[in-house]
Order: sequence, then structure tokens, then C-alpha cells
Amino acid sequence: MVRAFCCSFLILSLTASAQPSQVSSAFKIGRLKYSGGGDWYNDPSAEVNLLNFIKQHVGIDVDPRYEGVEISSEKFFSYPFLFLTGHGNITFEKTEAARLRSYLENGGFLYADDDYGMDKAFRREMKKVFPDQEFVELSLNYGLYHTQFEFPNGPPKTHEHDGKPAQGFGLFHNGRLVVLYTFESNPSDGWADPDVHHDPEANRLEALKFGSNIVVWALRN
Repeated sequence: MVRAFCCSFLILSLTASAQPSQVSSAFKIGRLKYSGGGDWYNDPSAEVNLLNFIKQHVGIDVDPRYEGVEISSEKFFSYPFLFLTGHGNITFEKTEAARLRSYLENGGFLYADDDYGMDKAFRREMKKVFPDQEFVELSLNYGLYHTQFEFPNGPPKTHEHDGKPAQGFGLFHNGRLVVLYTFESNPSDGWADPDVHHDPEANRLEALKFGSNIVVWALRN
């Protein structure tokens, strides 16, 4: 299943790029750039640490780098997995929303993590991508919470934020989860280097395990 998913993205990448020699079979994450003023670029160590954890504990061949990608880029479709985070405003142009929708409907996956303060803007902009959908909270028995490591209570509470329960929401296409959005959870802060947020080691380990679940789920479904 993992190999089939990666192969489908190689085909998309070859179609989208005039330089197929740049395509790699190693799993990579693209940090999604966006306009609007939000800090899409924060915590550049997050993906690197998560991917190295996945390589060590899950055994997936990875390309552990921090790499930003614009929706308009010719490289956009070469990423099987996109990650979006930030604290503030997000805006998608009409053409960007359409291109993101095409990416998601053709096998792509987006994980968005509210780093505090992006909830309103993110929900607004995703309505441009899927105007006929609302985010649905995932049930605690949803497979993503149990695929590699067990999370019977759903997303971990890595940061307190407003002290509300951590929640995981999804958008679907033909029954497949194409967007995962975590709110009041912020596991991606736990992926960052220990001296960035000074999270307890137990919290960081929990966050890395949860991130592994997201990647494994995206590759298998």
C-alpha cells in the first residue's frame, strides 16, 4: 500500500515537472507556504525530527529535510504529504485553492496544526478549497488514532493554549481523509528541537508518535 501510494505520486510528479531526474522515492514532507502574514515557516526542525523518528521507529525510507513549497510551484505535486501551521492569518488565491483541491483529490494529503491563532483563517480558506464541506470531528475509534501507536483519547494535548480539549477534524474525498486538522493540541511543537519550546520529554515522544500515525495513515489510505 505504501509503495503504491508513492508510485502514484511519482507519476503526478513526472507529469508536473520537466525534470524527472529530480524525483526521489524517499518520503518527504512539504511545508506549505501561504500568504496573509501568518508564520508558515516557524519551527523548521519539526519535520526533520519527525521524519528521523519515523525512519528509526517505523522503518519508512524518508528524506528528513525542512522544505517550503508554494502551491503554484512546479514541485507542488511531488510531495505526497503537506504540512501547514502558524499563528495568524492565512489566505489562498482562487487559483491556489483550485490547485490545492486538485492535489488532494488526486492522492495528496494535508496535515494542518493550529499553532495558536490560525483557526478562524484556516477554516475560512479551506471553504474555498471544499466549499461544499465542513470539518468533521474524528471519532475516537477512527483508525488514524490506532494505526501505529495507540491514541485512545485522540490527539495529544502537547500545549495548553486555551485549556480546551484537543480535537482532530477531517475533510474527506470519496471516503478518504485528505485533510487532518488538529486544534488545541499542537503536536508539531513537540516535534521541534527540545530547546525550542522546552516541552517535557514525555510530551515530545507522544507528539512524535502521533505524527508517525498521521504519516502512516496518509501512506496507507
